[in-house]
Amino acid sequence: MPAHSMTAGLGASGIGSSAMALEAALGGVAAAEGAANSAESAENLIGIDEVQRSLNRSRASVYRYTNTDPRNLNPPFNPRKLNPEYRSDQKEPLMFHPNEVARFARDVLRIKEVTVEVLNSPSTATQQLLGSILDELRAIRELLGSQGTLPTNLSSKRGQHEQARPAA
Repeated sequence: MPAHSMTAGLGASGIGSSAMALEAALGGVAAAEGAANSAESAENLIGIDEVQRSLNRSRASVYRYTNTDPRNLNPPFNPRKLNPEYRSDQKEPLMFHPNEVARFARDVLRIKEVTVEVLNSPSTATQQLLGSILDELRAIRELLGSQGTLPTNLSSKRGQHEQARPAA
């Protein structure tokens, strides 16, 4: 049998990117890097259309293969089914990790050679903005680190700043 190639395009959703920006602003550089890593893993997920194309099966077949239950939003792992990623709402689209699709193709459909290929999409304006925010946060952390002592109490720093500036 010929090798099957699974390809997924990556893109950032507006909601996830906004959450990353908020977390970066509130939590500092370490939180921003963690959010970027979690967003990367979330971006690797592929939808029903990509699964359909990669398995060369009809949309109805892909839905038949999928481990879903109308009474249970996130059913337990089933090795004989195609298991979607965790969903928090019934209206969310089914998303699959490329490795899960490859496992299903190899173990259940008995496709001998399976290669998983994930392609990066061009960066969007949102991704560029988040990258620049992350760079700014890193620069701020570096500047604070070079001062020697990191302020633990911001009100004491604010008091020092107000004493240095006379009132207008």
